[in-house]
Amino acid sequence: MTPRTASHATFSITRHYRQAPATVFDAWADEKNKTAWFAAPPPRQTVKRSFDFRVGGREQLSTDFGDGKLHHFDAVYRDIVPDARIIYAYDMHINETRISVSLATVDFKPDGAGTKLVFTEQAVFLDGFDDDGSRRRGSDYLIDNLTGFLERSEGQKKDMQP
Repeated sequence: MTPRTASHATFSITRHYRQAPATVFDAWADEKNKTAWFAAPPPRQTVKRSFDFRVGGREQLSTDFGDGKLHHFDAVYRDIVPDARIIYAYDMHINETRISVSLATVDFKPDGAGTKLVFTEQAVFLDGFDDDGSRRRGSDYLIDNLTGFLERSEGQKKDMQP
């Protein structure tokens, strides 16, 4: 019999943005916006994506990295306070094997005219899939993608002004 294990990790990532909380929140809440930045690094192919942003709604993303393994993100939104907070619970699978279960909280706090974003994850890594920091690195990568998306969006808005 395979031994069953559960190892725990908690981490937070903080970023400061020039954009108002409503703009940063919208990058998470709008399907088109989130699709633009919430993706794994290349080489990868998105196999499945669904997005239902509401309390009780699900977001799913399946990615093929070309290594014969499908990586599945399956989230359920538990709490949404517009422009202030998002809480979601999610499972990660490799193929059919659940490797972790997490609770993620995204806080959007006014910071002058901008936003202080605090992303906190509480993760349980299952049955030998201990993480050694790769989840934190992956989350840092995604939050960096968000930063780039917000900067590009701000630049596009400036380019459109007369």
